[in-house]
Amino acid sequence: MAGETSEIGRPTRSPIPTPLRVMSEVCARVLVIAAALALLIYLVTLLRVVVIPVAIAILLTALLSPAVHWLIAHKVPRGPSTALVLVGGLAVLGGLMSFVVNTFINGLPGLQTQLLASFTQLEPLLTGAPFNLPKTWLQDIPTELGALISQNRDALTSGALTTAATVGEVVAGIALALFSLIFLLYDGPHVWQFLLGGAPRLRRDRVDVAGRRAFASLVGYVRATVLVAVVDAVGIGIGLAIVGVPLVVPLAALVFLGAFIPTVGAVLTGGVAVLIALVANGPIAGLIILAVVVAVQQLEGHVLQPLLLGRAVKLHPLAVVLSVAAGLVIAGVVGALLAVPLLAVLNTAVRSLAAPTELAPETVNAVDPHQAQPGTNENHLPEPGRIAKFLRGLRTAA
Repeated sequence: MAGETSEIGRPTRSPIPTPLRVMSEVCARVLVIAAALALLIYLVTLLRVVVIPVAIAILLTALLSPAVHWLIAHKVPRGPSTALVLVGGLAVLGGLMSFVVNTFINGLPGLQTQLLASFTQLEPLLTGAPFNLPKTWLQDIPTELGALISQNRDALTSGALTTAATVGEVVAGIALALFSLIFLLYDGPHVWQFLLGGAPRLRRDRVDVAGRRAFASLVGYVRATVLVAVVDAVGIGIGLAIVGVPLVVPLAALVFLGAFIPTVGAVLTGGVAVLIALVANGPIAGLIILAVVVAVQQLEGHVLQPLLLGRAVKLHPLAVVLSVAAGLVIAGVVGALLAVPLLAVLNTAVRSLAAPTELAPETVNAVDPHQAQPGTNENHLPEPGRIAKFLRGLRTAA
């Protein structure tokens, strides 16, 4: 190897060229990291019955924990605060999701009919200039589209609960998610301190700050996603009602559900609304709904997300789209839903760990990473390089 010396003290020269040796070492490390990631993905997939409920519980904790912190700050004990937020929050979320899902399922047959009619009316346009698509490509699409929607409707209504094993998994998952949510809301700080014990002692404060900021970014992401979904559904629903497009409530419910998949979901569900408006009310109505969808998306991208997320979550749109695609390939719809919050948490944690200086852990608010805890001084942690230099100086002096 380069740098070794011979018996007479002269450096020997490695027979392997330096670029090739460096590249091989880089490739070896990449292969090790890829194998570790593959093993992690395999374990997560194998334990999905446990991982998915816990992940949902963490998302709900991020949504409800600000209310718990607010009650505690107003002198309400943690136990009653957790109980009030848990019962009230689950009642509101359960009622909202039940209304949205039931509305969507009940309106699915009409939505199916409108989509098939839309495709039938657009078929002459697709087969003519300038597209000139062969008619053989389009003959079976209406039948396949109708069968696909019917199958998914069956899966949503009754197909998912056809076997005892599936029923048991669903019940166990709900119970595990609820159990995890209770303890995360009530005893979350102690759980985090226990996990923090696995970090190296010299880096524990940095890991603590990174974890607080990562959870705060998750709080911001969940809060913004819910509010953006409501604004999207209400804005597009009002536009559909004004124009007189049929199936306003099912389409608004579809937009609300699609908004939980960032960027991609809103575009697809908005496209469905435009397509149905185009067929049911004509091209002028389709253009109006398209303008409404674009205006709502612009409001979301330039006002709501920067205002709600602020500096807590910094993700490029390309990173969002790629993460959604990767999550969809790995774990289906659940993967698409969880990919972006996972990426936001990892991005915030890595940024915090790589920063030259950080605030002391006790000054970082786990709900808002840019607001210091009340009654604390914003002391900064020294740079990691300075810590190492200081410890080396102590060892040298000893």
